[in-house]
Amino acid sequence: MLHLDDESVRCLLCADAPCGKQVARAIRALRFDNRLTAEELFAGLSDEEVAAAEKACIHYDRPIRIAELKKALQKEGTECSCNAQEKELPSLEINFCDMVCENPFFLASSAICTNYEMVARALEAGWAGVFYKTICKQDIREVSPRFDTVQGDGTPFIGFRNMEQLSENPHEVDFDILRRLKQNYPTKRIIASIMGQSEEEWIELAKMAEQAGCDAVELNFSCPQMRLTGLGSDIGQNPELILFYTSYVCNAVSIPVIPKMTPNVMSMMRPALASFYGGAHGISAINTIKSITMSRDAEVNGKKTVSGYSGKAVKPIALRMVYEMTGNPILQKAGIEKHMDISGIGGIETWRDALDFIQLGCRNVQVCTAVMQYGYRIIDDLILGLQHYMRERGITELKKLVGEELRNIVLPSDLDRDTMVFPLINRDKCIGCGRCYISCMDGGHQAIQFDETRKPHIIGTKCVGCHLCRLVCPTGAIGLAKRMAKPK
Repeated sequence: MLHLDDESVRCLLCADAPCGKQVARAIRALRFDNRLTAEELFAGLSDEEVAAAEKACIHYDRPIRIAELKKALQKEGTECSCNAQEKELPSLEINFCDMVCENPFFLASSAICTNYEMVARALEAGWAGVFYKTICKQDIREVSPRFDTVQGDGTPFIGFRNMEQLSENPHEVDFDILRRLKQNYPTKRIIASIMGQSEEEWIELAKMAEQAGCDAVELNFSCPQMRLTGLGSDIGQNPELILFYTSYVCNAVSIPVIPKMTPNVMSMMRPALASFYGGAHGISAINTIKSITMSRDAEVNGKKTVSGYSGKAVKPIALRMVYEMTGNPILQKAGIEKHMDISGIGGIETWRDALDFIQLGCRNVQVCTAVMQYGYRIIDDLILGLQHYMRERGITELKKLVGEELRNIVLPSDLDRDTMVFPLINRDKCIGCGRCYISCMDGGHQAIQFDETRKPHIIGTKCVGCHLCRLVCPTGAIGLAKRMAKPK
């Protein structure tokens, strides 16, 4: 049985793929959860073209089963999706910090945007803007190697650890790059990220950003691996310093000021409120999480260190910290009355990831690690996937999605504890592996019976509806029954 997601993840997403542009684009659409586009592209391919693509596939064990992917998608396609294709795709235009943006997708300040040519290629690919790699007046000296990963089971890395610091360019060079970018791409949003070592330096760099024509300036209060103390996340952990530096910059320039928060705090609220009272027009959150990996391949002359962690693994943490801000009454009021908006960062790889941040109140999202893995080209599926979702829901303006899930976030004490949902086993999908039985026996409530028939049976008197069995099932054979009152 072919699992669409597993097979698309196996694809190497080659550069100049020998399988052909249309096939490669279709598989990439599937990989990034843009199934309607994948269906459309596969529908336009003949069986001969698919067979030739499969033969040309570069692979490390066996070719991608492209013909089976096409058949599975055709079988999965519904009348609903066909009808949806007849409607126009909605615009993703949105206002962020009083800046009209063509879509909510920006490059995050990092290694993916360090010179003119890189950013220009990204903007031409469809990214709405850039938070350029942080500009400073320090002597930045990087280490080698400086990246490490945490791998998933048979998947690309789920966690990414890096020791990279700020821009190595002279600050005058970087501001000239930003000036040229704004001149040549006037409809895109060019945002300078800066870091100073004193009040005077913060103000000087912010003024240079404004003079270069930047649309806004981001204050990096969050880099976790600075060579010198008193910078980056050292500031972000101190609300008083955030308040002071934010207010200094806000009083010095007329463009929007957007402090970038560190997640290396117990709560995001004090630093976020300090930014608000300092006059910030928006907030970026989160930056990388302090971490350490033990891989010998990532040692620097036999030494390891604490540095930043990003990627898919940090997304739940980022969402929680974003919610601390967007769910706060003071910041909610600021967002409505003063347009103090939130830019969400952390583990965004697909349009669904971006949607999660938007539904928690972000009007803008930034992407870094996914671009480092897959390149600027992922913008196609970020845009199309979100547009297809909006079209299917009949939503014509992206702003209507902003914050719509906030009402569904409650305290643990407010959750319904009087009802439960039993797991429901689909016998046709079950292959009899017994993973559900092992997990329930050793990590659950011993509520699954597994015998010589190799088909699991739920013991209703023992099952508490925790759904560990559903989460470990490799074939998706366990689903949800209807919610009901807990048995007495």
